[in-house]
Amino acid sequence: MGKSLIPPEPAEVHEVMLRDALEERYLAYALSTIMHRALPDARDGLKPVHRRILYGMRLLRLDPGTPFKKSAKIVGDVMGSFHPHGDQAIYDAMVRLAQDFASRYPLVDGQGNFGNVDGDNAAAYRYTEARMTEVARLLLDGIDEDGVEFRPNYDGQSKEPVVLPGGFPNLLANGAQGIAVGMATSIPPHNVAELCDAALHLIDKPDAKSKTLLRWVKGPDFPTGGIVIDSKESITEAYMTGRGSFRVRAKWNQEEGVRGAWVVVVTEIPWLVQKSRLVEKIAELLNDKKLPLVGDVRDESAEDIRLVIEPKSRTVDPELMMESLFRLTELESRIPLNLNVLVKGRVPKVLGLAECLREWLDHLRDVLVRRSNYRKAQIENRLEVLGGYLIAYLNLDKVIKIIRTEDEPKPALIQAFKLTEIQADAILNMRLRSLRKLEEMEIRTEDKNLRGELKGIKALLGSEAEQWSRVGEQVRKVRDIFGPKTPLGKRRTQFADAPEHDLAAIEEAFVEREPVTVVISEKGWVRTLKGHVADLSGLAFKTDDKLDHAFFAESTSKLLLFATNGRFYSLDVAKLPGGRGHGDPIRMFIDMEQDAAIVSLFVHKGERKFLVASSEGQGFIVKEEDCVGNTRKGKQVLNVEMPNEARALTTVIGDTVALIGDNRKMLLFPLDQVPEMARGRGVRLQKYKDGGLSDITTFDSKQGLTWKDSAGREFSATIRELADWRGNRADAGRLPPKGFPKSNKFGRAVE
Repeated sequence: MGKSLIPPEPAEVHEVMLRDALEERYLAYALSTIMHRALPDARDGLKPVHRRILYGMRLLRLDPGTPFKKSAKIVGDVMGSFHPHGDQAIYDAMVRLAQDFASRYPLVDGQGNFGNVDGDNAAAYRYTEARMTEVARLLLDGIDEDGVEFRPNYDGQSKEPVVLPGGFPNLLANGAQGIAVGMATSIPPHNVAELCDAALHLIDKPDAKSKTLLRWVKGPDFPTGGIVIDSKESITEAYMTGRGSFRVRAKWNQEEGVRGAWVVVVTEIPWLVQKSRLVEKIAELLNDKKLPLVGDVRDESAEDIRLVIEPKSRTVDPELMMESLFRLTELESRIPLNLNVLVKGRVPKVLGLAECLREWLDHLRDVLVRRSNYRKAQIENRLEVLGGYLIAYLNLDKVIKIIRTEDEPKPALIQAFKLTEIQADAILNMRLRSLRKLEEMEIRTEDKNLRGELKGIKALLGSEAEQWSRVGEQVRKVRDIFGPKTPLGKRRTQFADAPEHDLAAIEEAFVEREPVTVVISEKGWVRTLKGHVADLSGLAFKTDDKLDHAFFAESTSKLLLFATNGRFYSLDVAKLPGGRGHGDPIRMFIDMEQDAAIVSLFVHKGERKFLVASSEGQGFIVKEEDCVGNTRKGKQVLNVEMPNEARALTTVIGDTVALIGDNRKMLLFPLDQVPEMARGRGVRLQKYKDGGLSDITTFDSKQGLTWKDSAGREFSATIRELADWRGNRADAGRLPPKGFPKSNKFGRAVE
C-alpha cells in the first residue's frame, strides 16, 4: 500500500510575542556565554574549558613526573565526558596553557611542537603529548578530599568539579582574556611571589585596601618580559578600580660595532605580540619611508629573542629612532586591565586587586574547612572500625564460631558484642590474611594517633584564627615554591618612565625630510609636489578653479593657516595629499566654518611676529608661537564678529606700518604705536567713512616701501618720497602714489 496522503494532525500551536521570545532566548545565550565560556571564576581563575581539561588530565593520572600521554587522548576524554564542544577549541585552549610565552605559569607540560612566539600554530593533537605541571597539581590538590562541590556533567553520566580547590592564585598569576555578551574581561599575568606577599598582608589586615597592596604587587609580570612605562598614579588607579591599561615596551640595548657603527638589539617584546608580524610591519614601514631613521631590520632569534635594528647612519640618536618605532609598531603595546570575574561562580563583577585576592583567600579557607570535615568523617569512621577490630581480637574464637555456624552472622555478631553495623561489616569483610595484623598494641596505637589528629581537626574547625593561620602556611609554601630566586618565579617585566623627547624631533623622525612645493587653488584645494617646482604653468585644476598661490616647504614642515574668522590652524605638510590629482579641500584637515575663507597660508618657522588686522581696520602684533594650536578647531587670535572679518596678515619687519583701504587711501605710521597681544580685537589702525581695510605691510624706513603691481613688477619709494602719507595710527590717510596697483594690495607674501 502507498503512503497516506492525509497530512498529519498539526501539533498544538502556541502564539508568542516575537519580542518576548527573542528577549528570552538572547538572555539565555548571553548568560550561558558569560557563565560558561568567557569569564573566569574569581576563585580558581579558570574558565570551564580549562577546568575541564585539568580535571580530565587528573582522571588520566597525568601528574608532573608521570609519562606523557597523547594530546588526542586528553582532548577526546575531555570532550566525551565534560565539554561537548569542538575538539579544536579544546586543543587550542590546552595549547595556550602549555605555551611559556603566553602563560606566565604554564598549567600543561607539553612535549612536541606547541607553537612559538612567531605565531606559528602547534602541531595537530595526534603528534603532541602532555601532562600537568606543578602549578596544575597545586590547583587540583584536595579535589579527592571533598575540597570542592561537584555537579553532574552534561549528560548526567559522571560528575565534574564546579570549581577547583585552587591552591595557587591563578586568576592574577596567569591572567585571562575573554569577550562575553555585553561585557569582557582582560587580566594580565602577575608575579606569584608578589601576590602571595600581598595575600599574607591581607590575612593579617583583612580590611587592607588595593593601594596598600601595591607595596608588594608592583604591576603585571608578563611571560615575555618587557618594560611597563606607566606612572605610579595610573597603575594605582587601575588596581583600585579594576579598570585601566598598561603601556608595555620592548626591552632593547645598544651594541657597538667597528669604527663607531652601532645597532639596537631588541631582546624582549610585549606580551601577545607575534614576532614575525612585528618584523613584517617594520619592513613595510621601511618600504613606505615612514621610518627615516631606520636603515634595516633583521631577526636573529634562536631560543631567545634577538631583533637587530640598524640605523640609517651612525649619527642617528638611538633613543629617537626607538621612539619612532614605539609609536608606529607593536614594539609598544597597550595591554588593557578589566578585572571582570565571576564572584562565587555566579555574579559577574569588576573587582579591585584587594577584592580579587580576598576572593581567593576566602576560597582557600572554604576548601580547608571542607577538607577538614572530610578528614574528620574519615577518622570517625576508622575509629569506629578500630573499635570493632578490638572487640573481634579480644573474642576471636567466638567471632569465628558465629561466622561458621550462623546463617545470618551479621545480626548475631551485632547482638553478641553490641557492635554497630559499620563494625560488623568491617569484621565480616576482613580477609583471613589480615588476622595476623590484629594485634592489640597496633590497634590501640592507631586509635590513639587518630584521636590526637581528630582533636586537632576539631580545634581547627572551631577557631577562625587557626583556619587563617593554616591558610597563611599554605600561601607561604606557594611563595617558597615560586620565590623571586627561582627561575619560574623571578620577575621578568621591569618598570621605567617613558623618556621625554622634543615633539619637533619626534615628528621629524616619522617623515623623511625632502623639499616639496605646496599648491593652493582659489577654491581652497591643497596638494604637494615633490621638489621645489618653480614653473607651475603645466598644473591642471578642476573646472572653474585655478592657481591661487604656491610656496616652497619641506615634508617635515608645519603650516599655519590664518582664516577670515580670526583663527589660526596648524597643518602638517606630511599629511597633505601628493601625486598627480587635484589634491583635497583644505577643510578635510581642519574644522573651519563654511563661511570662513583663507586669508594666508605659510610655513611655520617660529620666532617671528605678525601684524594681524580685520576689515574694520583694527589689529595688533602677535608672536608666532601664540598662533599655534594643536587641535583641528584651531586657535582664536583675532576676535571678529560678522560682518567684520580678519582681512590681512604680514610679518613684522622694520619700524613702520603701511595700510591701504578699499577706499584707496594709504597711511604710514610708526610700528611702536601698535600693541603686542596674544589675543583680542586690537586697536584702530585706520579710520574709514565707507569700506574697510584692503591690505597691510611693514617695512624699514631706511630701506623704503616696496610693492608689486598686477604684472609682478616691483616698485619702491623712499621714506622721504612718502612724507605726505606719514601720520599716526587711526588717521584716514590719502590716495596712494602714482602707479600703485588697482587691486589695493602691496603684493608681499609671508616669507
